[in-house]
Amino acid sequence: MSSREILRIVAVGHVDHGKSTVIGRLLYDTNSIAEGVINKVKKVCDEDGKVFEYAFLLDAFEEEQKQGITIDTTEIKFKSEKRDYVIIDAPGHKEFLKNMISGAASAEGALLIIDSNEGIQEQSKRHGYILSLLGIKQVYVLVNKMDLINYAEDKFNNIKLEMNKFLENLGVYPKKYIPISAYYGENISRKSHKMNWYNDETVLEALDLFTKERGLEDKGLRLPIQDVYKFDDRRIIAGRIESGKIAAGDEVLISPTNKITKVKSIEYFLDEDKRRVEETGRSIGIILEDEFYNKRGEIISHITSRPLIGDTIEANIIWMGKNNLNKNKKYKLKLVTQEVECEISSIEKVIDATTLKELIDVNEVKLNDVAQVIIKTKELISFDKFSDNNSMGRFVIIDDYDVSGGGIISNLKRSKENIGTIFIKENIEIILDIFEEYYIILPGEIINKVNKKQNIFRVGEEVEIKGETFNYGKSFDIIIADKNIAIKVRDKKLKDIIYLDNYKYEFYNIINEKGFRIKINNNEELYKYVEEYKSLVSLNHKLIDFYNKWLDFSSFRNIKYLGS
Repeated sequence: MSSREILRIVAVGHVDHGKSTVIGRLLYDTNSIAEGVINKVKKVCDEDGKVFEYAFLLDAFEEEQKQGITIDTTEIKFKSEKRDYVIIDAPGHKEFLKNMISGAASAEGALLIIDSNEGIQEQSKRHGYILSLLGIKQVYVLVNKMDLINYAEDKFNNIKLEMNKFLENLGVYPKKYIPISAYYGENISRKSHKMNWYNDETVLEALDLFTKERGLEDKGLRLPIQDVYKFDDRRIIAGRIESGKIAAGDEVLISPTNKITKVKSIEYFLDEDKRRVEETGRSIGIILEDEFYNKRGEIISHITSRPLIGDTIEANIIWMGKNNLNKNKKYKLKLVTQEVECEISSIEKVIDATTLKELIDVNEVKLNDVAQVIIKTKELISFDKFSDNNSMGRFVIIDDYDVSGGGIISNLKRSKENIGTIFIKENIEIILDIFEEYYIILPGEIINKVNKKQNIFRVGEEVEIKGETFNYGKSFDIIIADKNIAIKVRDKKLKDIIYLDNYKYEFYNIINEKGFRIKINNNEELYKYVEEYKSLVSLNHKLIDFYNKWLDFSSFRNIKYLGS
């Protein structure tokens, strides 16, 4: 017997626009709530002197009933004839927007509820912007409380026209606008005879027209490490597959350290849970052939489809913190299982989410503002552009232990001031400082490193091998131990970029990422150099003695005097 399809949707709307009533009515009409639960809610309403409302079916917590608003992100399940649904009830109040971000993150479709009597509110537009920010493409706008405007078609059309005009500027194109009265169940699961001018689907019929998102399972493997467990002599790496597939025997890459190994086995508690291939959405435990020092936050991928790696990203964010977001202040960025210190190095522009007005030359982002920013992380992180893989392109920002903002990554950012030299092979990009010039500036005799121009080289292209203060010869190799990368230059051309695990000494001069000679003359010394570096880094030891032992500045570089 095949399992039924499950589709996740998020419901958003301004407070009091009837979102909870819509969801409660869907649960009631699809018989997704036990009769005993309904009777219990009705009894509570009688005892409190309240008239029963379908919204009360969602009030799972006493505190929520006291406040009369929904304050947490709740997942509710119901069924249609076609599929199972998980509907995420996202709060409407401004102060609970952060819960909405975390709740809406995994949704494949959205219901945006608007009160026909009150019309489009500031929060309605902000929710529309957040749906755009989260990349949710399947959206229905439910124009609720049509009974309060006597089911007037012209007022419905005016709301549709105004909201369409706003959403189109965000790249959000609702598939349907549905006039409803959730309280009376009109156009929820049955057609309304009071709105004969509306001839399209009810909400329930329309939900079945949403298409299940396909593609994450066909994208490159992304398995963020959640934790590493030790059982007897086994080290089991646990995590949830965010995209792609994995099987025993697969050769994998661990980012951002670029370590290469193979999947020795996939572990199971029960024999009946065994699968030949594990897919997107599954939480698994694996054993790798090589016992590297693995840690939470590292990303496992296949070598042919590695994530981006960097410490500077371009992003769009929405800020919900009690304090304004400021440049150069320390925050924490969380992306899947990665947690790293970060700061906002640049605020490119701030956008008012309700008017779409843009502000530039600003130094802070205020509550509920949306902004395009440059984020600098303290350490290298692994990620994808949101447009390529939304699960690996979405993050939150923590300020004083509080989730204060959410955003999506638009690209890897390179600093124009310190761009260095970029070597490119397919999806591997390495930034080095090997073609910078070193000068002693007079007066003052201060040594300065000068980047005269930006260099970008792809495999097969001729590279610069000689400058005023460097000369590497026609053929040489570059080893970047911290990225596990080796670069080969042969007869003035970039021949190849490979992972260090596959590199062998070929009797050519070897330099590091700064252009300093590495004193390696055979494969044994190569192995010692790499292993010694990795052991010092993993133990957080200082590298001064290591550099003095292995590096020589003067073999291929020199320093010239230069006037100020």
